[in-house]
Amino acid sequence: MAHPRETRDRLRRSYVFDGLSMEIAAAQLSVSFATARRWKKDALDKGDDWEKQKSAHMMAGGGLEDVSRSLLSNMVIQFKSTMEAINGFDMSVIEPEKQMPLLAKRVEMLASLADAYNKSISASKRLLPETSQLALSLEVLQKLGVFISEHYPQHLQAFAEVLEPFGEVIEKSYG
Repeated sequence: MAHPRETRDRLRRSYVFDGLSMEIAAAQLSVSFATARRWKKDALDKGDDWEKQKSAHMMAGGGLEDVSRSLLSNMVIQFKSTMEAINGFDMSVIEPEKQMPLLAKRVEMLASLADAYNKSISASKRLLPETSQLALSLEVLQKLGVFISEHYPQHLQAFAEVLEPFGEVIEKSYG
């Protein structure tokens, strides 16, 4: 069954901006999941990455930032508890000749934890800049829309007409 363009656009909005899963968004619009996935892939092939848009929208609302903060916080907690376990281990109960290999293992574990932490920090810095720029762009556009509706409501229709094609420019620049 052929669907109008409006249905595809509504599916995209539900998935990207409302945060619905693809399955739920498709079901709400009476679109098969396979069709929804195909639309998403077709959009990606044309340069419209729904996943990046969704991530950027989450970041504009603090969602992805909160998730990243939580993941890093959990990693720090794991690092700290492992450090405490290593430091709290009573070496005096171990025979002197076996202490050196255990100390070497401690150093190896600490180095591995530090490496994992540093790689996580580095990866987040490399992966998030463009999504962060896109999130900021979307936030500015949302604030501009609110400003226009509150102070210049007579121009809201013109803003809406310009916003959609300008959104494509933003997506090509940052998305």
